[in-house]
Amino acid sequence: MTVFAYIVIAIHSICAIGLILFVLLHSGKGTGLSSMLGGAVPTTSSGSGIIEKNLDRITVGFAAGYAVTALLLMIIYRPGL
Repeated sequence: MTVFAYIVIAIHSICAIGLILFVLLHSGKGTGLSSMLGGAVPTTSSGSGIIEKNLDRITVGFAAGYAVTALLLMIIYRPGL
């Protein structure tokens, strides 16, 4: 296996762990860890707060990274070679 494959596996693992953590931080119906962290922050006109929007962006970033590294691993990973 090449060094590039090891780097992609490391990034894939980081994205998987980050995706799990940030999905768990999302609130459901006004409760959750995001409400606990920013309960005093006022909400915007769309109904979701600044913290919730940032959580969405970070979660989408981790999901995109996970998808890209999964596709790269399908192409470059050859076990047993």
